Amino acid sequence: QVQLVESGGGLVQAGGSLRLSCAASGRTLSSYAMGWFRQAPGKERERVATVSTSGSSTYYADSVKGRFTISRDNAKNTVYLQMNSLKPEDTAVYYCARLMSWSGTTPLVLSWGQGTQVTVSS
Repeated sequence: QVQLVESGGGLVQAGGSLRLSCAASGRTLSSYAMGWFRQAPGKERERVATVSTSGSSTYYADSVKGRFTISRDNAKNTVYLQMNSLKPEDTAVYYCARLMSWSGTTPLVLSWGQGTQVTVSS
């Protein structure tokens, strides 16, 4: 069973940066597409970014394009989300997910991490 553990969340001022990490145990992640999702209070969980098994292909939601970067280090069994130019509307719980595919309208999620809180103050 794969366990995904996120870290790196916290409180940051608008315009600041954070880097989220998602470390896996129990199984190598190199065979799986991975993604980051987020859920703000009162809103549905939304896809933020996804990455292919090799890291060569990525997807970004329009709301984060140009500000966030997803990457992975298969040797470390870890996926990252670099978040720059953060805005108050980026405030949410961020979840790491193991996916069936990095692309498609609604990627099938195989497993979730427990989430990490990101709060951006104005």
